[in-house]
Amino acid sequence: VAPKTVLIVYAHQSPSSFNAAAKDVAVQTLTAQGCEVIVSDLYAMNFHSSATAADIKGNLKNPEHFLYDEETFIAWKEDRLSDDIKEEHRKVAQADLIIFQFPLYWFTVPAIMKGWMERVLTQGFAYTLQTIYDNGNFKDKKAVLSFTTGGIESMYLPDGINGDINVCLWPLQNGVLRFCGFQVLAPQIFWCVGHTPPSERTAMLEAWQARLNGMLDEQPLSFAPTKLFDLITARWVIMTLSSTLNL
Repeated sequence: VAPKTVLIVYAHQSPSSFNAAAKDVAVQTLTAQGCEVIVSDLYAMNFHSSATAADIKGNLKNPEHFLYDEETFIAWKEDRLSDDIKEEHRKVAQADLIIFQFPLYWFTVPAIMKGWMERVLTQGFAYTLQTIYDNGNFKDKKAVLSFTTGGIESMYLPDGINGDINVCLWPLQNGVLRFCGFQVLAPQIFWCVGHTPPSERTAMLEAWQARLNGMLDEQPLSFAPTKLFDLITARWVIMTLSSTLNL
C-alpha cells in the first residue's frame, strides 16, 4: 500500500497557540504512521487572501468586466495561474486527506483561509458544472475541519445562544468541501480553549492524537445524494444566465 499524503492548511498567527499545538500533534502522529505530511502555514507564507486579476498571468479575456471565476478557469486551462496558486494546486492534488486547522472567527474560517479556498479551489481544478458534489473532482479525497471556539459547547447547541454548530458549518462542509467532491469527515472541535485549564487542554490533544490514528479509515458524514436533485436544469439555468447577463 502506497503511503498516504496529508495536507494541513493551517491558519493561526502564533506558534505558541493551541491551534499550533493541534497542528503539531497532527504532523507528528501522521508522520509516525508513515504518511507524508505537507503544511501550508498561511500566515507564515504571507498568503494573499484577495482574489484579484493578479492571480492570472498574461492577458485577460475581458479586462473591462473582470470575472474572477471565468478568467481563472481559462488561466488554469492555459497554465497561466499565479505561482502560489499552482503550488497549492500541487499540494491538493497530492493529498489523500486535507485537515483545515484554525480558530473559529465570526462563525467561519479566518479571512486568510477563506482566501485560500477562493483562490485555490478554482473552476476546472476543483470543480466544473458537470463535476460537483457526488461527482466532484475530489471524490477520492477526504477533508476535515479542526478548530477552536471561543464559547463553550452548550452555546452551540440547537437551543444555544449561538445556534447549532452544524448549521454554522454547513456552508463550509457542504457548500465548499462537498461541493468539490470531498468526503467530509466529522469536525474536530476544541471547545472554549481560551478558558480551559492546561490539564484539559492536554486531554484534548491526546483525544485528537487518538482520532488521528484512525482518521484515514473514518467514514464520511452523510449528505443528500445529488440524484435527488435536478442538476441538469440547474446547470442549464446557470449557464444561460451567465451568458445572457454576463454576470
